[in-house]
Amino acid sequence: MTNHLNKVMPLKQAIEQYVKNGSHISIGGFTLNRNPMAAVYEIIRQNIKDLHLYAHSNGTGLDELIGAGCISKLEIAYAGNGKAAPTCIRFARSIQNNEILFEDYSNYMMSLRFMAGAMGVPFLPTLSGLGSDILTKWGFSRSMRKSDPKIADKKLAVIDNPFGDWAEASKVVLVPAINPDITIIHVQKADAMGTCSIKGLSFADIEQVKASKNVIVTCEKLVKKEELRQNPDLNQIPFIHVSAVCHVPMGGYPTAVYGHYDYDSKYLRKFAIAAKDQNKNQDKFKKYQDKYIYGVKDHEAFLAIVGQKRIDAIKADPRTGYSVNMKRD
Repeated sequence: MTNHLNKVMPLKQAIEQYVKNGSHISIGGFTLNRNPMAAVYEIIRQNIKDLHLYAHSNGTGLDELIGAGCISKLEIAYAGNGKAAPTCIRFARSIQNNEILFEDYSNYMMSLRFMAGAMGVPFLPTLSGLGSDILTKWGFSRSMRKSDPKIADKKLAVIDNPFGDWAEASKVVLVPAINPDITIIHVQKADAMGTCSIKGLSFADIEQVKASKNVIVTCEKLVKKEELRQNPDLNQIPFIHVSAVCHVPMGGYPTAVYGHYDYDSKYLRKFAIAAKDQNKNQDKFKKYQDKYIYGVKDHEAFLAIVGQKRIDAIKADPRTGYSVNMKRD
């Protein structure tokens, strides 16, 4: 049982303990920002498969997991890596080749689904999606939904507005709650108990955490609780939601962590080139994975291969929170 006063553990142990074959998982971050990349690479190294992934709008983390064959089912709004890949490459290919089962929602719908899970209600209403194919294109069959009690019986439901024709809204869309087995996020600061402070945009991370049965937090800085108590209004995640705290500096790399480092455009282009490999044996992609994921024991060893020169180049400017030197073309 985890000590509620000290939840600090090595990342490898946290993944082994909480992420299993077939788990329903959620990862935080948004496209190029604050993906829990150290945890993603550890999941891949541990060869965990058949994951059902929920994400708001993710990027490198999602694409690496799909490229490694870890994901069998996906529910998401959008996946992209900026200029390197406006639509995530392995994500798009897996959908086109019917390699994973997939259902899409709007960004707002996914936010509401996590919020419903966090609130402990079965669904929330919205007008988002009305008039679009999101309502009619379902990726999961009814038989599959019945076979897995963790999957909602319906993708969504459209009902008459029970309060009449208000503001021209005669219909409303109900979207089902998400309650993952495990959510993984990366933050700037956390203490040993699991209280977290996220600097900059929080995206859907807070709702994802509160909706989940278990939560792994990786952090740039592991600080004493007294430091977080100096500005309690800046702590978005209470310790009661967190199962494990893993101190992993640069744990969001190659995505950006506001105030610490920017995303690495050079690395992301390298990943995109490998991910586009159409060779039957996928030689480029396998070489990429062998070098940067399977060929290293942990995130620290991965960063050593990347090199200090590259890490220094994306260091955040203390005034803006972003790198002022990195070329973004």
